[in-house]
Amino acid sequence: MGSGKTTLGRTLSAKMNLQFIDLDIFIENRFCRSVKQIFAERGEEAFRKIERNMLLEVCDFEGTIVACGGGTPCHFDNMEVMNEHGVSVFLNATPEIIFNRLTIPSAKAKRPLVASKTDDELREFIVSSLAARAKFYGKATIEFNSSNLEDRTQIAESTDALAALITDYLASHQM
Repeated sequence: MGSGKTTLGRTLSAKMNLQFIDLDIFIENRFCRSVKQIFAERGEEAFRKIERNMLLEVCDFEGTIVACGGGTPCHFDNMEVMNEHGVSVFLNATPEIIFNRLTIPSAKAKRPLVASKTDDELREFIVSSLAARAKFYGKATIEFNSSNLEDRTQIAESTDALAALITDYLASHQM
């Protein structure tokens, strides 16, 4: 959450001429409800099952970059599924960078897990979530520092660097 998945995913897909799917938007379109509404109506456990099914569906798509929610790799065997179907990337940003991105009102409001948190609660949530999720994120094929996405130049430079890492990985693994 707040690591730059959508920002980098969109620019990377354009650069590499691939389709881009934000898994949360994919779910929202399928269920005609926002993620926030699904959480409120069905609870997190039901949302995670929906998320899992939609992940399995998009894994069958070719030529696609998928941006998953921050919790997606941490449930079921989703991380293993992502690694089996493509190159997974852990976008690693510092807790302070993530905090700054999540405190933008529009960003915070659309995320049900943080929408009602105070700044202190949000900081604690970020640090504890990153610690709890590290074992899942550490299974990603590539780890990429996504702290520098604050303007168009940084986004372009980060996109170029990530594209090069992915291209090199694919070339060395004959994918």
